[in-house]
Amino acid sequence: MTFAAARTAALRALPLDQLRRRSSTKWRTYPDDVLPLFVAETDFPLADAITRRLHEAVEQGDTGYTPPDPGLRDAFVAYAQRRFGWSVQPAHIRSTCDVMMGVVEILRAVLTPGDRVVVAPPVYPPFFDCIEEAGGVVERVPLVDADGSWTLDLDGIERALADGARAVLLCNPHNPTGTVHSHAVLARLAEIAAAHGAVVVSDEIHAPLVQPGIDYTPFLAASPLAAEVGYTVTSASKAYNLAGLKCAVMVTASEQTAAMVHGLPPEVEWRTGLFGAMAAVAAWDPASDAWLDGLLVALDDNRRLLGRLLAEHIPGARYRLPDAGYLAWVDLRDLGWGDDPAGRILREAKVALNRGPTFGAEGRGHVRINLGCSPEVLTEAVLRIAALVQR
Repeated sequence: MTFAAARTAALRALPLDQLRRRSSTKWRTYPDDVLPLFVAETDFPLADAITRRLHEAVEQGDTGYTPPDPGLRDAFVAYAQRRFGWSVQPAHIRSTCDVMMGVVEILRAVLTPGDRVVVAPPVYPPFFDCIEEAGGVVERVPLVDADGSWTLDLDGIERALADGARAVLLCNPHNPTGTVHSHAVLARLAEIAAAHGAVVVSDEIHAPLVQPGIDYTPFLAASPLAAEVGYTVTSASKAYNLAGLKCAVMVTASEQTAAMVHGLPPEVEWRTGLFGAMAAVAAWDPASDAWLDGLLVALDDNRRLLGRLLAEHIPGARYRLPDAGYLAWVDLRDLGWGDDPAGRILREAKVALNRGPTFGAEGRGHVRINLGCSPEVLTEAVLRIAALVQR
C-alpha cells in the first residue's frame, strides 16, 4: 500500500446525538441507553467526494436502473493498483449487490449440491449461511493460534480437500481477528487448492483497512496458481460505510475464471445499486485517499486505546491488535461469564457487542467490539463493562 509519508490527522467521529438520528441497523436495534459497538458500521462522516456525488444524483433525480458500466471497473482497477500494487484487468470485473451475494453466486456456479466448503472459524457468521444457500456443506478448519498470532491451518485445509471438499471460502483480511494472511500462506493455499482441483473464493472487503506497515497480498496476486484457482469478491462498503447502498465487485485473474463469472445470470449484475456504484466510484477515486488515510489513523488510535483500557480496567481480557479493520476480537473466558458474555454485557452494562459463539464454537467466551467510533464512546463502553468485573 501507499500512504502519506507524514502521519495524517485522524478522522473524527460524529457526535453521539447526531449519530442517534441515523436510521441504520447500528442505531435502530437498541434503545438510546445502549452503546452500539456491534454491527460493522462506522461513526465517521462520509468522504467528501461520496457526499458530493450522492447529493448531485438526488438533485438530478438520478435514481433509475444501474447501467451496464457505471465506471466501477476502471475505478477499481486504478484503486487496486494505487493502494495495493495489484494489477487487475477491467474485463475481469463484474458487479453485484453485495459481497455475500457475490460469494453465493460464485459458489453456486462452481459447486455440485452437497459439496463441502472449507471455512476457518472463528469467522464472519454469514459465511456459514451463504455456503448453505449455495447448496454446499460447511467444513470447519479452525484458525491456528501460533506464537501469538492467528494463521490458517494449511495442513487441516489440505486434509479436507484431499478428503473431497471442493472449495475454500477465505476471509482476507480475516474477520473477526483482523489477521492479514501472509503472501507465503496464500501462495501455499493456492498450491493446495490446485493440487486437489478446488477453488478459493476470497472475501477481501476489509482490504482497504489494512494498517500501514502491514504487508497485504490480494489472494489473486499471491501466485500464478492463485490466479487460476481464485475468485475475489470485495466492496467499498466496509471501509467507506456504504453497506446500505448495495454494490460489490467480483474479480478474477484468468480467462477461465472470468468466463465463469461473466456466465452468471444477468440478474446477478442487475442487483447492483445505482447509488452504491456511484459511491464506490467516488470512494475509489484519488480524491478520497486522504479521507481513508485519516480513517486508518483514527482506527490505529482506537485499537491501541482499547488495549490500554482493557489492561487497566479489565486485565482478565485477552486481546491482540488487529492488523486490519475496525473489529476487535476479545477473549473474556477468564472472567467466568460463560460462553456468551455479550448477553450479560448487553443486559447489565448496556453495551451491544457481537456474540462470540455466532462466529463458530471457537468464539465461545469471546466478543467482537466495533472500534469504528470516537475514543470517548469506546472508553465509556469499556468502563461500563469494567463495572461488571467489580461487582
